[in-house]
Amino acid sequence: MIIAERKPIEDIRRMVEGHDRVLVLGCGTCVAVCMAGGEKEVAILASALRMAEPEKEFKEATIERQCEREFIEEVRTTSDGYDLILSLACGAGVGFTAELLEEHRVVPGLNTKSIGVAEQPGNWSERCLACGECVLDLTGAVCPIARCSKSLLNGPCGGSQDGMCEIDPKNVQCGWQIIYDRLAKLGRLDLMEENRPPKDWSAAHAGGPRRVLREDAEP
Repeated sequence: MIIAERKPIEDIRRMVEGHDRVLVLGCGTCVAVCMAGGEKEVAILASALRMAEPEKEFKEATIERQCEREFIEEVRTTSDGYDLILSLACGAGVGFTAELLEEHRVVPGLNTKSIGVAEQPGNWSERCLACGECVLDLTGAVCPIARCSKSLLNGPCGGSQDGMCEIDPKNVQCGWQIIYDRLAKLGRLDLMEENRPPKDWSAAHAGGPRRVLREDAEP
C-alpha cells in the first residue's frame, strides 16, 4: 500500500491561508489503513483547524479513492462553493483530484512516504520503490532496490556487519543479509552466484508519466 503521514499543522495552516471555505477531503483506502487520511483523520484535522482558524469554515468529506475518476465525481457537487480542497490522499490522489475538479485549488495535507507494508500496528516500512523492472524472482521476494540502502543489485557491500547496515548499525538491517537468509531457507543460494546486470532504469524513467494499458479492458 501507499504509506503517508500528515503534514505539520503549521504547514497546513499556511496552505489554507487566504481561503475562507475549505473542504477537507479524505481517501478511504491506502492512507486510511496507515491512519493518515481516512474519515477519522479528516475529522481530527478539521477539528484542529476549526480551533486554530475559527473564522473559517471547514467541511469534511471522504471518498473511497482519490485515484479513480468515479469516486472523485461523487464530491463534485459537495465541493461547490468551497475555494480550497485540502486533500488527505497520496500525491497521485491530490493530483488527480485537482485534474478533475480543476475549478478548485487542491493542496496536499499529507506527505507521501513510500510503498510498503504494516510490520505491526502503527509501524509501516517501505518494501517497493516502483522501479518498473521487478527482480524479486532472483532475490527471494526481497527487493534490493528498496531494502538495500545503496540499492545494489549485487551485494552485500563492504559496509555490512553482523547483518546490519553501516548507515545505521543499530536500526537498519542489511538488505542483502535479508536476501541471503531468505534464499538459504528456500535452498536457492545458487541465485546469489548470478551476476545481475545494471538495471534498465529506462523502464522507470522513459520520460513522462508511466502508463499501464490493458488492451482487454473496456474503454
